Amino acid sequence: MLKEIEDKILEVLSTSSGNILEDEAAINVLSSSKALANDISEKQLIAEETERKIDAARLGYTPIAIHSTILFFSIADLANIEPMYQYSLIWFVNLFILSIENSEKSDILETRLTNLRNHFTYSLYSNICRSLFEKDKLLFSFLLCVNLLKYEKKIDEDEWRFLLTGGVALSNTFSNPTAWLPQKSWDELVRLDELTRFKDIRKNFLAQKDAWKFVYDSTEPHREKFPEQWQNSLGDFQRMCVTRCIRPDKVVPAVQDFVRDHLGEKYIEPPPFDLTKSYQDSTCITPIIFVLSPGSDPMSSLSKFADDMVCSIEIFKL
Repeated sequence: MLKEIEDKILEVLSTSSGNILEDEAAINVLSSSKALANDISEKQLIAEETERKIDAARLGYTPIAIHSTILFFSIADLANIEPMYQYSLIWFVNLFILSIENSEKSDILETRLTNLRNHFTYSLYSNICRSLFEKDKLLFSFLLCVNLLKYEKKIDEDEWRFLLTGGVALSNTFSNPTAWLPQKSWDELVRLDELTRFKDIRKNFLAQKDAWKFVYDSTEPHREKFPEQWQNSLGDFQRMCVTRCIRPDKVVPAVQDFVRDHLGEKYIEPPPFDLTKSYQDSTCITPIIFVLSPGSDPMSSLSKFADDMVCSIEIFKL
């Protein structure tokens, strides 16, 4: 429109004869062009301001974008556990869109972000759990929890690696000062001493061995009070590293407590399989596939569900 105004003004100036101030038609054209140009300029300013507001509003949702990215790469890691555990980005995005629609709305950005984060995280957890073997569900919860905390710089990478691998120090020249602690546990404790947060745990172990034996003998060592400074200086993740050394059989209960404290009780209690919800997530090109364990037969449930949906199905015996 501005280009048309400029062309029109140039045309009036080129065709006007004599004094342009005495040409009423030319003056009217110039006046209307000026008014239109001013109106366009004002609308441009409003559009620029609106664009800035949109950009600011969009940037306000950056935290949920980062959170969702962490979740996606967490489920991508599951393929390292079992090749069958693979999930598409399209499916992930569609699930996120459903959370946008179904999560509780709020005009307060922080509240909206919290609602969206909580809804999508649990929605993803519930959907993923459907496709996991029972033995891997707690591991998935733990992986989610750790990845979120690592982004917040609440978990040290060296400590995370130690919890995963443990292992025996190759140059362990320190003899086991007790008769009750297995040699492998002592070797791992020596290696743990190399990490910054656990400095001198080996040197102090002999002086504190009675207190450590109480922890070792406990039915819930991961919840017992640790000796002296270790009780106050170690967080819940560091306590798991110690538990891994002296009572590796209690790492799983420690992981359950860790997930419960950081994500909530519902993340250690996988929801039971719900055929109705699975059906709602499926489409004509996204079928439901049952991977059966020996002795299980879902056909009766499928037949009942089909009756409830006022459908008819035919059962083919292969």
